[in-house]
Amino acid sequence: MKVIVIGGGPAGMLAAISASMQGNDVTILEKMNSLGKKLCITGKGRCNITSSLPIEEFTKNTPGNGKFLYSAFQNFNNQDIINLLKEEGLKTKEERGNRVFPVTDRASDVLDALIKKLKKQGVKIITNCKADEILTEKNRVIGVKAQNKIYEADKIILATGGKSYPTTGSTGDGYKFAKKLGHTIIEPKPSLVALETRGQSLEICQKLQGLTLKNVGIKFVKDNKAIYEDFGEMLFTHFGVSGPTILSGSAHLVRTNIENVKLIIDLKPALSEEKLEERILRDFESEKNKDFKNSLDQLLPKKLIPVVVEMMNIDKKVNEVTKVERKKLVEILKKFMIEISGFRPVEEAIITAGGISVKEINPKTMESKLVKGLYFAGEIIDVDSYTGGFNLQIAYSTGYTAGLN
Repeated sequence: MKVIVIGGGPAGMLAAISASMQGNDVTILEKMNSLGKKLCITGKGRCNITSSLPIEEFTKNTPGNGKFLYSAFQNFNNQDIINLLKEEGLKTKEERGNRVFPVTDRASDVLDALIKKLKKQGVKIITNCKADEILTEKNRVIGVKAQNKIYEADKIILATGGKSYPTTGSTGDGYKFAKKLGHTIIEPKPSLVALETRGQSLEICQKLQGLTLKNVGIKFVKDNKAIYEDFGEMLFTHFGVSGPTILSGSAHLVRTNIENVKLIIDLKPALSEEKLEERILRDFESEKNKDFKNSLDQLLPKKLIPVVVEMMNIDKKVNEVTKVERKKLVEILKKFMIEISGFRPVEEAIITAGGISVKEINPKTMESKLVKGLYFAGEIIDVDSYTGGFNLQIAYSTGYTAGLN
């Protein structure tokens, strides 16, 4: 059978590998000048290949239609991608938070291993080839029109990605093809993306721009109710907040009305309020003749001190600080509040939430329920996860499943 895969990202490559293993004649059409452009920038160029968590946990880490992926994850799991890369000579290692990386710390090595496998399987790779139209007859695919040439096909796997990082080729082309064939597109929104603030919160973030906080607790709160909690690293920027915990939180917030959402940062999560007050008392005891503004060096990063001093609004010696003021300091450190106003643009997002409605795709095969012989894989489908290698695993698993069938 002739199988055409449109898109040469991780989902497209795994679809082609899997389809060729079934003895099909497989061709990848990729509009960029090489495969895997986006793969090469994942994990800051190191490529967080997958997670080492049990595969059942992947569904829990996928707020966007995780249950739809049950069969795909069973068909091709995290151990399968690790083994595939190992067979092509690339070993992996596990880091903090169950994240799996190549031992070489180079995303390009992951790409090279996948291309090596494609070549072994005899997959034809055509780059600089932009698909223009999927051709159908009697509601069944018959080929792809690309740059005035017709590529005949018995099966077509659409793996063109979402709308994030358009410079890598994901510009939403696949949505247009699917829509033209009758599919419903759930509005693509940015996910795993930095968050914007406004007003006083924006001023605070700009003063703290470039400051990374490690091992802090974060909580997104709406109408006094916690909607997402995490622990780890975050970063202040000129527009608001970013960093791993914020990006994962955004995957949750994308399904919420962002109005009145506040970010509460616990700067001292290892200490209860009582223990923190005891710690402050000890610090104050040794610094009692200093000005309050000069007494927080042991407690906070340098950049944060003037901001906290301004929030406290006191100008006095340490030994003049009252119990009420001390309690206020504890509250600021345990509940440092930033108001969230929105998301950064989809072009800056790591992934897209939204895409082809899962109701119109067979979860066991990834085939369209509307057009025979048309399959979907990867970010083009309305599924998305938190950070930690889960989104790449979705790409491999859906790609592999589409290729199997």
